Amino acid sequence: MNEEILLYQIALTLVPGIGDVLGKKLVTYCGSAEAVFKEKKKLLEKVPRIGEKILDAMSDKSILERAEKELAFLDKFRITTLFFLDKDYPFRLKNCIDSPVLLYYKGTADMNISRIIAVVGTRNATEYGRSVCHRIISDLAQDKVMIISGLAYGIDSCAHHSALENNLETIGVLGHGLGMIYPNQNKKLAEKMMKNGGLLTEFMNDSIPDRENFPRRNRIIAGISDAILVVEAADKGGALITAEIGNSYNRDVFAIPGRINDIYSEGTNRLIRKNMASLVQSAEDIRYLMGWEEKGKKPDGFQKKIFLEMTEDEKVLVDYLNINGPSGIDDISNLCRLTMSRTSACLLNLEFEGIVKSLPGKIYALT
Repeated sequence: MNEEILLYQIALTLVPGIGDVLGKKLVTYCGSAEAVFKEKKKLLEKVPRIGEKILDAMSDKSILERAEKELAFLDKFRITTLFFLDKDYPFRLKNCIDSPVLLYYKGTADMNISRIIAVVGTRNATEYGRSVCHRIISDLAQDKVMIISGLAYGIDSCAHHSALENNLETIGVLGHGLGMIYPNQNKKLAEKMMKNGGLLTEFMNDSIPDRENFPRRNRIIAGISDAILVVEAADKGGALITAEIGNSYNRDVFAIPGRINDIYSEGTNRLIRKNMASLVQSAEDIRYLMGWEEKGKKPDGFQKKIFLEMTEDEKVLVDYLNINGPSGIDDISNLCRLTMSRTSACLLNLEFEGIVKSLPGKIYALT
């Protein structure tokens, strides 16, 4: 990564008033983060929601000075950045409107693998909750699922430990920067995770775990996953926020039922009662609901025959997905130069033929 390019990508996230949505719009309008800072003021004024305060803030020299300090930290500790236009940026998250402009990552895992489950729950996990969490993750090992959680006490820590014990990659999404680990007791766990998974955050290295950071952290957990499993939760808390965000992102949400008089089952039972989550009791339930059961092999020559029977537009879509991997329908339509209605019709037909599969968030991929 060119350091000057990265410098401006970091700087863009530091400008007061420029959030994730506006930041991405500016990059799209100008062509790059660097171009945003070097664009003429008169042209930037035409962008909706850009006012004098934001334009003045962009000219503040301290923005680039702070970005240079962050860049030095990244170099020193070999931390990877993921800009929202980068190929390695999590494609599931990219298609969420409020996804971060820039992510900081330390680890070894590919966050664009085919199966990712978020496992969340209370910090005050009971023996029942820990047992169920461990059993389900152990049983999911055969599916080569990546486990995402928030590296907090309780269910989060249990999920990460269980994933590592079963040789599954696991990512901890942090509500602070990579200059620290919170809670401190999870330092050894975090070190293990960076060798078989990693740590991910949108916060700069010196950011502390302020309360307002955690809802933002939770949207990343929900957005990066195919589904969210809530193991135990009280009537209020971060796990329920993650589940609600997951529903808004069109993710599958699952919940473990509990006894009606258990405080840490109130949240999960309510999710099920209000049809905000599907009741699951085992890995097999998740496997069934996600459609992960092993399907019979297609006979030799099947794909070749199907390819010959495709229309020219369908062949264009298949070639695109073969090269670019899972993609949002908007990107497919724009880059294949097909109308949205034609793209939808072709994708539907390819899905019927078993060539394309639909993923959460209007993402499509080859089977």
